[in-house]
Amino acid sequence: MKRRVLVSGGAGFIGSHVAEAFLGAGWDVTVLDNLSRGRTQNVPPGAAFLRLDVGSLEAREVIATGRFDAISHHAAQVDVRVSVADPVLDAEENILALLNLLEGARAGGVRRVVAISSGGVVYGERRPPHPETAPKLPLSPYGVSKLTGEHYLACYAQLYGLEGVALRYSNVYGPRQDPHGEAGVVAIFGNRLRAGQSLTVYGDGEQTRDYVYVSDVARANLLAAEADLPPRDGTIDACAFNIGTGVQTSVNALAAGMIAASGVSVGVEHAPARTGELLTSALVIEKAGRLLGWAPRVSLAEGLRATYEWMVKEAP
Repeated sequence: MKRRVLVSGGAGFIGSHVAEAFLGAGWDVTVLDNLSRGRTQNVPPGAAFLRLDVGSLEAREVIATGRFDAISHHAAQVDVRVSVADPVLDAEENILALLNLLEGARAGGVRRVVAISSGGVVYGERRPPHPETAPKLPLSPYGVSKLTGEHYLACYAQLYGLEGVALRYSNVYGPRQDPHGEAGVVAIFGNRLRAGQSLTVYGDGEQTRDYVYVSDVARANLLAAEADLPPRDGTIDACAFNIGTGVQTSVNALAAGMIAASGVSVGVEHAPARTGELLTSALVIEKAGRLLGWAPRVSLAEGLRATYEWMVKEAP
């Protein structure tokens, strides 16, 4: 009998790749998405699709009665600027909706919930690379809501025996990422390169990020759902895993890499630095290797090339 997984937000950028990874491993996959940011074209063939808001009573009932073995929870409010402008909305979508999902999972006997956190906003501006045990200092309501979600996972594990895993992503990039709004810089650069426009770098461009390719992230979700994990010790870090590369790449180097990947010759312009932007970010990923058997496989050069080729052929 096939194992069953529900992927919330599975019509979105990362969630759709996660759904594909589970399908490829032989799981029965249901995608739940309200299409506020996702697209039906992203739902992989072979997955069932339900257009529902993860915070709705209907979604809770689906989870409670769906006989799911695991949930991979990607539906979320993902814009830091929105969280600053409207912290209540951010809490509704990132905390209350997670609670609704967890209540459905508890009622339905779901074994494990893999929920997505953030390795950037949770740790704040500290000297990288950050291990999972690094002090937590979220600097935005979005970071607070992600950290709160991790505490709820730990609480549900202690009270109800529901296995919770938090994946703290670094900067994910790859095909299907939206270049509009607060998107990843790779998607923004790729969109401008397609149009033959110069790239804009804020500040001196020496701020660094840890860029991880989306197929590597999808595989981490699959392993997190399948792995035998040690018992929780009551802390949020016990079943939290950094998912990144551990490599710091400057925005200047990223711009040069995207130009090389595209083969398009454009200039790079600098604009004033953005207030509140993290200057450095990278994650220690040893724990994911040791307990999940996970490590990134796609180099930055390979990933940038694959992303740009997809944008040229498939992007809307």
